[in-house]
Order: sequence, then structure tokens, then C-alpha cells
Amino acid sequence: MSSAANVIEIQRDGASIRLAPNAGGQLMTWRVGGKKIIHWSDPLDSATWDNAAKIRGGNPLLFPFLGRHFVDGEIGKWRDPDGVVHELATHGFARNLPFSATRDADGHGLRMTLVDSDATRGGYPFAFRFEVAYRFVNGHTLEVELTTSNPGEVALPYYTGHHFYFDLPHDQRTQSSVELPRTERRHQLPDGAISEPQTGQSRYTLDDPGIVDIFHCFTGPTEPVRLNLPGLKRSIGFELNQPDSVPWYCVTTWTEKDSSDFYCVEPWIGLPDAIHNGRGLRWLAPGKTETALLRLVVAPLA
Repeated sequence: MSSAANVIEIQRDGASIRLAPNAGGQLMTWRVGGKKIIHWSDPLDSATWDNAAKIRGGNPLLFPFLGRHFVDGEIGKWRDPDGVVHELATHGFARNLPFSATRDADGHGLRMTLVDSDATRGGYPFAFRFEVAYRFVNGHTLEVELTTSNPGEVALPYYTGHHFYFDLPHDQRTQSSVELPRTERRHQLPDGAISEPQTGQSRYTLDDPGIVDIFHCFTGPTEPVRLNLPGLKRSIGFELNQPDSVPWYCVTTWTEKDSSDFYCVEPWIGLPDAIHNGRGLRWLAPGKTETALLRLVVAPLA
């Protein structure tokens, strides 16, 4: 699928985003004043979508489960409460499937929707409606909403999240940092289990190899979370305490390698393998809907 086939651009007050609804509802780029906020590694007219897991950029959507899940040490499987084992890829299937899309009436946002189909029921035998909405509050604030609805007759298990790739030249990691509120640090062990907690710090520099693939689990208020990028003369604030939002469980920090010109800060509502360990697992009752909401705020940094 060519990225040029279905790319929608939304603009407001000198800011713009580009989204690809039929390629996993992918946020591809975000620019403020012409400057890249979200990293995208390929030209927009030649990105390959055949393997979404290999795309390095944008914001892949993680649904219905995020991270890696295991049954008896085997990755990509999960066991339901009746003991039936199902196959489901790491981070779920949303990033691989087409969404429908509707622009907001004022042109400042886009809502994209995925519903259950033959492509989803094999590994996740539930009726669902999953929506992602991107909307400009102003030229430097982007609101992102993940809404899950259960139109079925049985409770729906899920835990969703983001995978934001923020643009950052790799040689600027030493001077860049992430600021966090009170947290506990955890990571996933090779067998899928979650490590015991360690007390988190309030600030880490992004050249610290010890925070790659680490879950910073909130133990108090979820603010402030801030990505400080002095070399780019900006910071990015994560406003996670939004009215009527389900609670965010953690943010995960990750990058691929020392030479990668991006750094990921990923708000999640649960931890990997939550379907088995229960950490952030949501059970949505029939007929119910709930939303995970956040705002990203770009601010100048001297």
C-alpha cells in the first residue's frame, strides 16, 4: 500500500499533521511552525506498509493489547478465562488494518474508526469499536483520544496505548531528558513476566541505556511528564490528567539503537501481558464505552 494513496492533512495556526487512515490509522507527521515534532523515516510517497512492525516513525496504535504476551513461554499467544489459547501479534492488530475516517466539522481534527471483522476475530473473538481522534486545540497543542466501545454481549478485555516517535538527532541525546512524576520502574523479563519495581527517578537523560524498554509506572499524579530537547529548542509536555479519561498506567521509554534519530515516549493504560498479570487490564462491560485522553503541548525551550 502506498502512503500517498490515502493521506489526510489537518492544519491549524501554522501546525499540521498527516494521517493515513487506511494504513492502521497511522499518525505520520506532526509539524509546528514547519519543524518536525514526530519522526518519519521514509518519504511520504514511498513508505512501505506491508510490515507495520518495521515502520520507524509516526504513532502506531497499540490495540487491543500492547506489548508482548506469552503462553508457556511462547510469544504472541494469550489465554482467556476459559483456558482457550488465542494467537495475537505483539502490540495487537490495529496498526495493520484500515480505519474509516471523518473530518471534524471545523477542519481541526480527524476521527478514525476500526470495528471487528474476520481479520480480527480469529485472535480476538469479540465485537468492538475502536476510535482514535486527533485534534488541534491550538497551533502548539494536539489532543489525542483513544475510545473503546463494546457493542457485544460479553465483557471486552483490552489495554491500549501509543507509540510516539519523537524527532531527535541521536547526537543530542546527552543534553536531552525526560522528566517524570513519582514512578516505579519495571521491565518485561524474557518469559513475559514483569520485573519487581524499582524506585524511579524524576529525570533521566536520553543517552541512558538503562531506560530503553523501561515502563515508568505512576504511583501518584501522572503529571508532569515532559520531554526536554534543548538542542531543538523545545519541550513536549504530556498532559495525562484529562477529565473523564481512564487512568494512564505508565509511560514507556524506548529507542532502537544508538544511531536512531528518534526517541519514543509512549503513554500506556496497562503493561505488557496484562491479559495474564492484570496490570492495567480493562474489562469493558457490554454496551459501555470509555476513553483514554491526553494532550501533547509543544513549548519553546531556551
